[in-house]
Amino acid sequence: MKNKFTMICTVLFYSCMLSFAQTDSVKLYEWTPSLVAGLNISQISFSNWSQGGDNSITWTLLGTGGLKYYSIDWKFRNNLKIAYGRTKLGDQDYRTNDNEFYLESVISKNINWAIDPYFSNTIRTAVAAGYSYDSIPPVEIANFFDPGYITQSIGFTYDDAKGFNTRVGVAVQEVFTNAHSQYSDDEDTPNEIEKFKLETGVESVTNAEYTLAENLLLKSSLRLFSRFESFDVWDVRWDNVLAAKITDYLNVNFTVLVIYEKQQSLKTQVKQTLQLGFIYTLI
Repeated sequence: MKNKFTMICTVLFYSCMLSFAQTDSVKLYEWTPSLVAGLNISQISFSNWSQGGDNSITWTLLGTGGLKYYSIDWKFRNNLKIAYGRTKLGDQDYRTNDNEFYLESVISKNINWAIDPYFSNTIRTAVAAGYSYDSIPPVEIANFFDPGYITQSIGFTYDDAKGFNTRVGVAVQEVFTNAHSQYSDDEDTPNEIEKFKLETGVESVTNAEYTLAENLLLKSSLRLFSRFESFDVWDVRWDNVLAAKITDYLNVNFTVLVIYEKQQSLKTQVKQTLQLGFIYTLI
């Protein structure tokens, strides 16, 4: 079932995004930075309301950035995403609803093929403490670099189309933990608790960005990772954002994030949001 889900996601993603791909034109021998900050808000308030309900407010701070350098022979790309948000319902305390740090660096060499060799390094972790609210009081299940994932990959990439790039390669993934060693502990050594885990396998990453209309942007990123010792199980991370621009500083965001990582949960994780957002382009 997991393999079928992964295969369907991959086929649909590649088919749709390749059909949108266009030729890209870039400036050579120049560093090209980008930095966008945003605030997404969802709020409802009641006063003397006879039909029931409770006040609520949700906010999410977002930061996305990039730094690119292209030459005739080399391409160097860096992408950064930081998100942190909280929700308050009625008299309850604030609860964390978004908590992510993601930094990706990719360098590739032009060899005059349709695909180029590349090396990548990716860092993933939480920004701050994250909790499970299934119990009272809430239980902390993640924190900054607890767990933290660093993945290096080497292989081949295709990135000659505007708004589209994909790569696949052999990968090494390091998992760091402190208090939350359940993400790194080896079940085969019950007398020891490992706070570091090294995994080797295959990684595939595909990113796409397409303007559906003048004020409508679709961004999607699909990451697949499988370990050599368990090649029938794949980690899946599929991040999708549909942003409708209302003004230069105001937009509506619809996001869907699908995650499957066996070490985190045996069930597929899905997060969906619809929020009004304020954005500002710093660079």
